[in-house]
Amino acid sequence: MQDKGPNFLILMADFMGALSLPAYGNRIAKTPHLDRLGEEGVVFENAYCNFPLCAPSRASLMSGVLPSEIGVFDNGAEFAASVPTFAHYLRRLGYRCELSGKMHFVGPDQLHGFDERLTCDLVPADFGWMPPWRESDLVEWPSLEPIREAGVVTRTLGIDFDEEVTQRAVRRIYDFARDPDQQPFLLTVSYIEPHEPYRTTQERWDRYRDDEIPLPSVLLPDESQWDAHSRRLYDAMGLKADSLTEEQIIRARHGYYSMLSFVDDKIGEVLSALEAAGLADDTVVIVTADHGSMMGERGLWGILNFFEWSMRVPFIMHAPERFAPRRVDANVSLVDLLPTLLDLASGGQPPELATPVDGKSLVPLADGTETDRGDAVYAELSAEGSRSPCAMIKRGTHKFIHSLSDPPLLFDLASDPEELVNLATDPEYASLLRAFEEEAARKWDMAHWQKEVEKSRKRRILVYETYEQGNAPVWDYAINNDPWRFYQRSFKEPWQLTEEKATLK
Repeated sequence: MQDKGPNFLILMADFMGALSLPAYGNRIAKTPHLDRLGEEGVVFENAYCNFPLCAPSRASLMSGVLPSEIGVFDNGAEFAASVPTFAHYLRRLGYRCELSGKMHFVGPDQLHGFDERLTCDLVPADFGWMPPWRESDLVEWPSLEPIREAGVVTRTLGIDFDEEVTQRAVRRIYDFARDPDQQPFLLTVSYIEPHEPYRTTQERWDRYRDDEIPLPSVLLPDESQWDAHSRRLYDAMGLKADSLTEEQIIRARHGYYSMLSFVDDKIGEVLSALEAAGLADDTVVIVTADHGSMMGERGLWGILNFFEWSMRVPFIMHAPERFAPRRVDANVSLVDLLPTLLDLASGGQPPELATPVDGKSLVPLADGTETDRGDAVYAELSAEGSRSPCAMIKRGTHKFIHSLSDPPLLFDLASDPEELVNLATDPEYASLLRAFEEEAARKWDMAHWQKEVEKSRKRRILVYETYEQGNAPVWDYAINNDPWRFYQRSFKEPWQLTEEKATLK
């Protein structure tokens, strides 16, 4: 093993969009711990997910490649064990890699390079979450019921899960500090909240008032402005102009922000443990999410589209010993995480990759040696709401959306941040549109991609229906609760932290 690299703490949440956080200009959310990380760290202003849906987005985050390249086409598609992840590479560099929380792995491999998972997952590991592919079969998801049901509860499964995720992560941090070998670690702490439905406890709900919560900046547009993809989502939700009252919209947004505060509380507990264990100075903290959430913008809720509220994710690197506070305007995406981790772990000499990745290290942007690398961000969608695969290219301030079944969309986010003016029909932008179309043709074989999705679904449907008849394999992760790992068995064991290591014993 080479010289010890920094520890890594990755903090991520489901549905935590960048545009909902104070670090990205939204002052509604009360998230002091995330705010501090943003103030002291490097904030990537234009960070995007590579697929606006959980499992494919997380597969791209871990592998550094776009989901279509590894066959993760939807939430019920297998993430193959043969695909290298950042955990595989870091373990080869001598790291101990562990996961506490959600990662939505589908298939028999529930580790994907991690040494251990500290909790089970909250979603099934089998093929049961396959979406309908044909429009005639499209189920009503995202549904409006979770929006109408927003409010106060005593408890939810999400709260239970995230509290266990936190408790396990905190304990593991102290265990890392007790480790006499001082093996560098990567700990990923991944929360399910603020995933819909938007319900939380009275204490967090009371941190906000309804009159503090504004309506979306763009409500449901006039039907003449609906693009083909949005129309399918509106139809799937049964969304009409009078489907939700303003009170219901504000109440749902109130619930979402309250849940963000809950996640921030949990993140604060993890960060406090890192400080108390004496590990903060040696740890690079990275905050991100698998995707955002529309939160009623344009009348849409949830994800499954390429609009900014769905696609923009927080990406904050906090390591004051290494990086001065900085805001980076360049377009980046989740596939950049793997090469960034390897760059930092190896002291700028990353190992040779088994296969090429789509991402690039963000270290030059974080330390200021680069300001704008001029790259595009690529994203994909082949799940609910799609009649055929869809692709997005974000280059500079222009966003291009392409599908074989829908007319193209082209937006200039500098002049039209709410994405209301489709420039694809403007003759003045014909050359730019053509350039994007040519780039998309080079990047994706859309017809082949669609055939691959359909083949994958047919195979999975057959397998899943067979297992429904009985004697199905169990792929869900089971936690190792071996008591020898947790209790003192010898006076030689480092069962408490020393004062040199931390203030806590």
